Amino acid sequence: MGMRVGGLATGMDIDGIVKDLMEAERIPLDKLEQDKTKLEWQRDAYRDINKLFLELDQMMLDMKLSQTYNTKTSTSSNSAVTSTATSTAAEGSYRIAVKSLATSAINATVGTISNPEGDKIDPFASLSSQVDKLKGSIEGDFPKTIAFRTYHNGTETHTIEVTEDDSLNDVLTKITNQDNGVRAFYDVQSDKVIMERTSAGKFNPGGPEIDFEVSPDDLEDNDTEINFMPNFFTEVFGLVQGKKTEDSGGGEQGGTDAVFEYNGVELASKTNTTTLNGITFTFNDVTDNTYVNITNDTEAVFDQIMDFVNKYNEIIEKVNGKLNEEVYRDYPPLTNEQMNEMSEREIELWEEKAMSGLLKRDPILSSALTQMRQAWSGQVNNNGAYTHFTQIGINTTANYMEGGILEVDEDALKSALQEDANAVYQLFSNKAEGSERGLMNRLEDAIDQTTAGINRQAGRTTHQPHQYALGRRLEGLDDRIADFERRLQQTEDRYWRQFSAMESAIQRMNEQSNYLFAQFNQQ
Repeated sequence: MGMRVGGLATGMDIDGIVKDLMEAERIPLDKLEQDKTKLEWQRDAYRDINKLFLELDQMMLDMKLSQTYNTKTSTSSNSAVTSTATSTAAEGSYRIAVKSLATSAINATVGTISNPEGDKIDPFASLSSQVDKLKGSIEGDFPKTIAFRTYHNGTETHTIEVTEDDSLNDVLTKITNQDNGVRAFYDVQSDKVIMERTSAGKFNPGGPEIDFEVSPDDLEDNDTEINFMPNFFTEVFGLVQGKKTEDSGGGEQGGTDAVFEYNGVELASKTNTTTLNGITFTFNDVTDNTYVNITNDTEAVFDQIMDFVNKYNEIIEKVNGKLNEEVYRDYPPLTNEQMNEMSEREIELWEEKAMSGLLKRDPILSSALTQMRQAWSGQVNNNGAYTHFTQIGINTTANYMEGGILEVDEDALKSALQEDANAVYQLFSNKAEGSERGLMNRLEDAIDQTTAGINRQAGRTTHQPHQYALGRRLEGLDDRIADFERRLQQTEDRYWRQFSAMESAIQRMNEQSNYLFAQFNQQ
């Protein structure tokens, strides 16, 4: 549409006249756009309710697990042995005697690696530049390959390449970063290199003493857990091959298994942590007798049930509030023109009333509250001690208008959990069908049915408009709005044509009048 200029002949504000006429013509379009906005609000309100039900559904997953109702707590008679218990642990007292702790095999420099008569070695400078600072010597040219054998995923041989630019820390880091079950480091204070296994326990049952050659292939099993080639390990690191003895003053101190008694039965473990009968014992020190007591943690179960009840009540209150919100029919959604004339605070207050009552008396949500209340109140015909939720201190409020808010007698619930936590689990989570079905399963059925109904009505954020009812109505409104906008454009063009024709006619009349006036003046 090109630029339009009117009123040159008549002096009338044609642009203003057309604008006023079009405002009147747009009134039905504004109503359509307001209807669309309200449908979008209603769709989003449904989806917000669905998010609440999803949160509750996630909590019900835990409420249906047997371990939720069989949480165990453990206490120890002293700090030498600590423990944690799973839901499968049997209640009772367990006697533990720790005869020895598990240790890692370790080998350290005899004396120091630096020459006592000179400066201490710099672990960050290249070894090749500090040969004179070493107590031992570096034989051969660089690069050189060094090798060692460990017990890691079975017996494995590992090789490291040492270059002329490598520092002591570089070599030790190469050893540690390999997947070999060994770590190596340099202690500045003691001026020693330390190599040790990363895991505790005795892994080498013993073997013959060996005579090492320079080839990694010649590494043979003996009675140590970290076997290494001579020269570099012995000369540079100052390590002694073989088991530590009083005569050698060095060598490997082999790893040991933890040896303990469990209720009088002697057992062994590669680590200082072991799991028996659903109980994980951690050995911190040797001890003749430590008693570990396992009991049901009713407080933890009680807290989880109360968390669920509080979340359930919060959702019921929100849904019930939506069903009873007041509808303000005199506050339709604002048009863009109306918003331009209002402050942000005025818009906020207006839309608060305009968005109220979007789900008032909604049949899907009303049915949901009824089904959820019925899910709680039904009898659960199981073989347990509890067949109704009132027997464990839970009930719905007497006021039916509250939508089924739950009340909890905390003392009664704690007593039920202490007497028979498994019966509470059966009441909540029995997986059978019909009258034997547990309360959580019934509640889940009601929520699943509700969310499915909401999805049919309002869809999810991933759904296309044609996949749900409100989306199809929105598509229909979009089509009507597009058609109406085309008609408005045609109407505006017609008005301009009509006013342009009037301008042209008046212009011709003015020209004729001027002509006649000129003729009369000549006479």
